[in-house]
Formats: sequence, structure tokens, C-alpha cells
Amino acid sequence: ELLEMEGNQITLDSLEKGRDNPAFSSEGEERHYEEFGDPHSESQEDRRKGKGRFSSLSRKALQPASKARHFCKAHAKVLRIVFLGLLGVAYLCYFIAACYLNFQRALALVIITAVVIFFICWEIFKKHCGAKVLLLLRPVGKCFQKCWPWLKWLLCVALLVGLIVWLVLDTGRNPEQLISLGGFCFLVLFLFAFSKHHGAVSWRAVFWGLGLEFLFGLFVLRTTPGTQAFQWLGDQVQYFLGYTTAGSSFVFGNTLIEEVFAFQTLPIIVFFSCVMSILYYLGVMQWLILKISWLLQVSMGTTPTETLSVAGNIFVGQTEAPLLIRPYLADMTLSEIHAVMTGGFSTIAGSVMGAYISFGIDAASLIAASVMAAPCALAMAKLVYPEVEESKFKGKASIRLAKGEERNILEAASNGAATSVGLVANIAANLIAFLAVLEFINAALRWFGEMVDIEGLTFQVICSYVLMPVAFLMGADWADSPVVAELLGIKIFLNEFVAYQQLATYKKNRLMGLEEWDGNRKQWISERAESITTFALCGFANLSSIGITLGGLASMVPQRKGDLASVVLRALLTGICVSMLNACLAGLLYVPTQVGDCAVFFSNNNFNSTSYTMYTCCKQLFASSVLQNGTLSFTGSWAEQAESVLWLKECCMHYNHTSCAGTV
Repeated sequence: ELLEMEGNQITLDSLEKGRDNPAFSSEGEERHYEEFGDPHSESQEDRRKGKGRFSSLSRKALQPASKARHFCKAHAKVLRIVFLGLLGVAYLCYFIAACYLNFQRALALVIITAVVIFFICWEIFKKHCGAKVLLLLRPVGKCFQKCWPWLKWLLCVALLVGLIVWLVLDTGRNPEQLISLGGFCFLVLFLFAFSKHHGAVSWRAVFWGLGLEFLFGLFVLRTTPGTQAFQWLGDQVQYFLGYTTAGSSFVFGNTLIEEVFAFQTLPIIVFFSCVMSILYYLGVMQWLILKISWLLQVSMGTTPTETLSVAGNIFVGQTEAPLLIRPYLADMTLSEIHAVMTGGFSTIAGSVMGAYISFGIDAASLIAASVMAAPCALAMAKLVYPEVEESKFKGKASIRLAKGEERNILEAASNGAATSVGLVANIAANLIAFLAVLEFINAALRWFGEMVDIEGLTFQVICSYVLMPVAFLMGADWADSPVVAELLGIKIFLNEFVAYQQLATYKKNRLMGLEEWDGNRKQWISERAESITTFALCGFANLSSIGITLGGLASMVPQRKGDLASVVLRALLTGICVSMLNACLAGLLYVPTQVGDCAVFFSNNNFNSTSYTMYTCCKQLFASSVLQNGTLSFTGSWAEQAESVLWLKECCMHYNHTSCAGTV
């Protein structure tokens, strides 16, 4: 027995080799029972019989489940088709019922269904017939390639002539649009002057990128379907973000979310980040990014890696988009890295876009600015830092997108919400720090100014003078240019969050119908200037973002810190100019909002509160009034209105004008 115990003794060697203690193994237990007897009343043989009987009963009980599992595995394809068929029939019944009950109400459902069916049919067609169609079209492709050298010049001349004719006809009605066009051309020439390699610029990428930006802007800002579609999309985003209130009011209470900025706006970022994480888990975002990047890559001739990252920046931030191409960053050229950085500086993340929309900034303009920035950023990146190296990814058929590690949709939602906590804390900390620093700088500047009898010298005043020509070139009126320049300076030297917050204040003042001027201070800017500023501020291109970009990319490719630092300032300058180019295009394509019939408005209004429409109509009424020798009269259509004098009195209750003396 002692020898046997010595043989079974645990030593350090046996522990290192992973040997188990036989005393705790099933074999040791059975040997112990055989030698010394089972301490329980039943014998070992009875126990074995019981075990066999139990396992037999278990097998019989589980037999139907096992058969069902084997059947499902064997007929998985058929069952999947049946399930999808039933799901399709159920949706078809629902779709028909919705259209039958109220087609106008179901119009959005019809459009979404049509888009989904189109892409499903396209994928099926491409999978089963794509190769055959390409084979049939090969002779046409060869013929097209032979004709392309002279055909492309013919196409370019036709496009140029069409653009010139359109500009002449369009700017004839609104000559101020020519200023925005001049600003657009100036910014492109300015960036070309700072190009790293002037002779190596790929003009195909530049012109295609600017062309795509222009076409998209034309569709969104000038065509009725584009305007309505993006207005509808912006409204839906606003409704969607409104659901944040359900969670934030439960956690913080209604009082806090109505009165405190942090509890009103920052929870939207948590909600939006959660939704984006779910969409990534489902593969929706990857699919959308791939489609957009394919369009940019085919038209502009850029490499898949840089194009994917810039396309991803439409939806995610400057440090999240490079994660899509993380495995390829180490082998990318300096030009490609510059393009990746420029894409991050030129756009904003979807999560903070939700916060800006909650401020009251136009949702359709923000979405359009983010999408328009992608081709423009890629084009200007190739203008400022052209490709002079041989890219390893040129002509590469496909790039695999990085995916999350979540195992189910609940984990994806939880991770998205948890990840946003750092972003929310970062935004809150930056707002506290930047606003405090701005106040300190203003106090210091006021002190220095008072030493030489200059009153009211602030950072905003300096920006309004220095950047005023730039704001004017973008298309803002000369009277609005100081305010636009001030917001532009805050965006570049502090951040766009503070700038959008102040723009929202100006917009709220306009919508409330306040006087345009309060002494020498402008209380709001025109709708045109608002639109231009919204596009100009839409980007992460500010000094604080340099550290964020370098820190994020350096953590992914630490061996290329020197390369990253060498191109980051050029990328920042390019990103600032991309936002300004978008603003110039917004100024060029802006269509003034038509004011309705003011007489009808006054007839249906009780004048208890002011609004922008009331302010505009009162200004029209003031302009048509004539006061001579104490006698008040009106010109134009107002002379035909019997209640013009009464309306003028009501307007004088809210606004000051020389004509008001005749109503006393």
C-alpha cells in the first residue's frame, strides 16, 4: 500500500507536466470503492445498473430532439427558403394593406421597399449573370477603350461648355453667386500653390472629385426630389434622435434634460453611438461604405484603402474610420496616409452630428455637407500631396473590411453605448476647458486693448477682421461676414462644437424675429449666411484635432509616427479648405426662401409674438410706407390694403422705424 501511495504521490514534476491527483479522479474513486467498499448502502454493481438505466432513458427522451436537429441540418437550405418565403409573403400582405389603407402615408414605405428590392435583384443578377454580361460587353468595352483618348476630350469640352452656359444663366438672376464661384476657384488655386509635387498631380482625381461634389450639391440644393428627399431624411433623423428623451428623462429627470445642456444634448451621442454599433454588427454600415467607396474609386482612380477610409468618415469619426483599414496602414504610402488624415479633418462623425441637430442646426444641410466632403477631401488630398510612390494596393480587387468582435446584437448595442461614454466625457471636458480658455483670452485681450484705448478687443473680434475676406469670398454678405468669420475662427482655433452652439444662438434669434441689429451688435445673420456657415463648420479641422489624429493613428501603426507627423499639418490645412469649398458651393447653389403673401399672414396673425416671417413682412411694410408732412401713405400692393395703417401700428409695437412717427 505504501509503495502504491508513493507511486501515486504528487510531485513538483508531475504538477509541471499537468498530472492529475488520482485521488480526485473517477478512476481513483472507483478503485477505492472496489478495495474498501462503497460507504453507501447500495453496491457498486447496483449503481452501475442504475446509471445504465438512466442513460438509456435519457437517450430515449432526447431521441426526438436529436432527430429534429439532424433533420434541420440535412434540410437547412430548404428550410431557409421556406422561412424567407413565409417572411416575404407576410411582408407583402402588410405592404398591400398599408398602401390600400393610405397610400400617401405609406409613400416612405414604398420608397424604402423599392430601394431594397432593387439592390437585392442587383446582387442576384450580378451573382448569376454578371460574368455572362461582362463577356457579352467585352467587344463594346474594347471599342470604347480605342475611342476613349479623343472621346474624353470631347466629353470634357461638352461639360465645360454646359457648365459655363448654366453659370451665365443662373448667376444672371443672382449675381452674388459669382462671389462664391470666385472663392471656390481661389481656394483650389491656393491649395495647388501648397502642393508637395506640382508636376505629379492626378488631375483625373481632382476634377472627378470636384465634379461629384458639385453634382451631389446640385441634386440636394437645387432639384425638387433632392431637396425633398434630404429634408425628409433630416426630419426623420430629428424624430429618431427624439427617442433619446425616453432614456435620458428616466435617468436624469425632465427638469435637467430641459434646462441643462449636458443632460439635453450629450445623451444623444450615447444613443447614436449605440445605433451605429448595431448597424456595424448587422453589416449595414460596411455595405454602405463599400458602395460609396466603389463609386469614388472607379471614378477618381484612387486606391481602395484610402477611398474606404474617406468614405467611412461620412459616418464615423477621424479615429474610427482608419480602423476599417487598420491591417493595411503599415504599407500605405505617404500620399495615402495624407488622404486618410484629410478625410478625418474634412468631415464630422454621425454621433456628434446628432448633437448639432439637437442645437437646431439644419439636419439636411449637415447630412449633405458630410457626404459632399468625401469626394472633395479625396480630390484636394491628391492635389496637395500627389502620389509619387508605387502603392501596394493599386489595382487590388478588394479590401477586407474589419468587423467587430461582438457575438450578438445585444453585445453590439452595449459596447456602442459604453464606447460613447469616453466621447461624451471628452466633449464635456473640452467644452469646459475651451470656453474657460476663450474667456481668459478675451479678458487678457481686453486688458491689453484698454492700455491703448481700444475698447472691447476679443478673440472673436480679431477673427472677424482677419477672416472676414475669406467669409466674404465664400458668399456671405459684407454685413454678415464679421459674424461668419468669427464662427470660422472659433471652429479652427477651438472646435466646431462651440462654433455650432453659437451659430444655433444666432439662428434662434432670427427665428424669434428679433431686430437684426442691437446697437452695433448683429443679433442674427441671413439665411444664406447661415447655410454657408453650416457647411463651413462641418469638419473636425481644428488645432486640437491634430493630437487626436496623431494619437489614434500612432496607436495603430507606432512604427510610422514620423511619417504621420510629417503630413498632419498639410492634412489639417487641406481639411479646413475642403469645408470652405463646400461652403462656397452652398453659396453658389443657394436658392432664397420665398416669403408668402404678407397681407394674408398679417390677416391671420394676432401680433402677440414675433417671428422671422413677421419681421420680414414688417420690413416690407416699412419700406412701402411714405411719411410726408405728417401724412402717412403706402406704395405698391400695400396701398390697396385697407388695414395697412393698423398693421403698421402693430409692427411698430415690436420694431422701430421712422414711419412709426406717423402712427402716433
